[in-house]
Amino acid sequence: MDNKQLIKVLSDSIAVTSNIDKELFTKMGVKRGLRNEDHSGVLAGLTRVGDVVGYERQEDGTLKPIPGKLFYRGIDVEALVHGLQADNRLGFEETAYLLLSGKLPNKENLDAFSKLLAQTMPLNHTATMNILSLQGKNIMNILARSVLELYTYDKNPDDISPDNLIHQSINLIAKFPSIVALAYQVLRHADYGRSLHVRHPFENFSVAENFLYMMKGPGKYTELDVKILDLALILHADHGGGNNSTFSVRVTSSTETDTYSAIAAGIGSLKGPLHGGANVKVNGMLADMKENIKDWKDVAEIDAYLTKVLKKEAYDKTGLIYGIGHAVYTISDPRAGLLKEMARDLAKEKGREDEFAFMELIEERGVEVFLDFKKQGAKQRTCINVDYYSGFVYDAIGLPEEVFTPIFAMARIVGWTAHRIEEMNFSSKRIIRPAYKNVRPLQDFIPMKDR
Repeated sequence: MDNKQLIKVLSDSIAVTSNIDKELFTKMGVKRGLRNEDHSGVLAGLTRVGDVVGYERQEDGTLKPIPGKLFYRGIDVEALVHGLQADNRLGFEETAYLLLSGKLPNKENLDAFSKLLAQTMPLNHTATMNILSLQGKNIMNILARSVLELYTYDKNPDDISPDNLIHQSINLIAKFPSIVALAYQVLRHADYGRSLHVRHPFENFSVAENFLYMMKGPGKYTELDVKILDLALILHADHGGGNNSTFSVRVTSSTETDTYSAIAAGIGSLKGPLHGGANVKVNGMLADMKENIKDWKDVAEIDAYLTKVLKKEAYDKTGLIYGIGHAVYTISDPRAGLLKEMARDLAKEKGREDEFAFMELIEERGVEVFLDFKKQGAKQRTCINVDYYSGFVYDAIGLPEEVFTPIFAMARIVGWTAHRIEEMNFSSKRIIRPAYKNVRPLQDFIPMKDR
C-alpha cells in the first residue's frame, strides 16, 4: 500500500468513526457549541473585563431582542468613542489602558503608557531577521510563530505574577503592529516581487499611525485614515470572555501556561474564517455583487441576487450573506454603527460614495431578504455586524486583504491579555475542563490474524 492509498483508507474510516448523530446532542442534553437551545451562550464563567448585550431574558425565559451594547470595564463603548471624538483625540492607547487596568487613565498615566507602548514597539535585530526568513503567505501564521518566539527573548517567560503579566501584555500589544507590518513587507517582496521596505516606528506616533507608516510609508495616508484605523482598533479590542479566541486564551491560561503559548492559542482561533476572517469574506462577496448586479440602485435586482446567495447559487455557494448576523447582537451591532459613521466620511474622501451607497442598500435589503428566506420575519431580528464595514474601511485606506485579520489581532491582543490577567488572578483558580459524553459502543479487541 502506498502513502496515497493509506491516507484514503484512514480518511474513509474517519468519515464513519467521527460521525455523531445530531439528535444525540438534544437527547443527552449536550450544549453543542456551548450554545443553549435558544442560541444564547452557556454561562461558563464570570468576568469584570467586558460585556456584550444583544437581548434581555424575560420572566418566562424567552429572549427579547434589544439594541446591541458593548461595554469595556462597565463603560459603554459608544460613550467612550463619542467622548474621544468630542475631544478630537485618538483612543486606542486609552482603551488598552482601560481594559488592562479597569480604570480610565488621567493625562499623566496615559502619556506615560502611550510613550511606553511606542518605545516597546520596535523589534530587536534577531526577531527582525527571523521574520525576514519566515516563509508563508498567511500573516496570522507568521504572527503566531513570532509570538511563540518572543518567549525566548523574555528573561522571565513563565513568571505569572501580576507585575510580569502586565509587562508581557504591554510588550505584546506594542509588538503586534511591528510583526504584522514587517511580515507583510516580506510577503510583498517574496511573492509579489516588490521592493522590501523595513520601516521603524516613531516614538511620537500613535499605534494606528505607526502601523500605517510601517505599511505604506511617509505621506501615503491621511489624518482620516489614522482616525478610522484607530477607531477600528478600539472597536475590536475586546468582546467579552465568551468569543471563541478569548475563551481559547482563558482555557489555555487556566493551566497556568506562559503568556506566549496562551496568546498563540488565541491567534489560532481568530485565524479561522468563522471568526476573525469574516471581513475578508465580506469584501469578496461585495466584489462579486458589484460585478453581477448591473444596477446598484435596483432593489428588485439586489433582492434576487441575495436570494440566489442564500440558495447557494451565487458567490461561494455556502448560503451565507457575510457580514449579516451575530451570535449575540440582534437588532444592532454597536461597533458596526460607530464604524459606519466615520466610513461615510472616508468614502467621500476617497471618492467611493457610490460604492458606499450600494453597501448601505445591501445592508438594508440583506437583513430583510434573510429574514424572509428563513421565514422568521419580525419575530427574530438580525443585523449587520462590524465585519460588514471593516473590510471596506481597510481597503479604502489602502491596506491589503492579507492584513485584515491580523489587524483584528492587533486590537484583540488587548482583550486577550486583559482576560488572561483576570483568569490568572482569580482568588480560587480552577483549570477549565468540561466533560464530553462518549457515544461509541464498546467493542472487543480482535487479534491481528482475525482482522
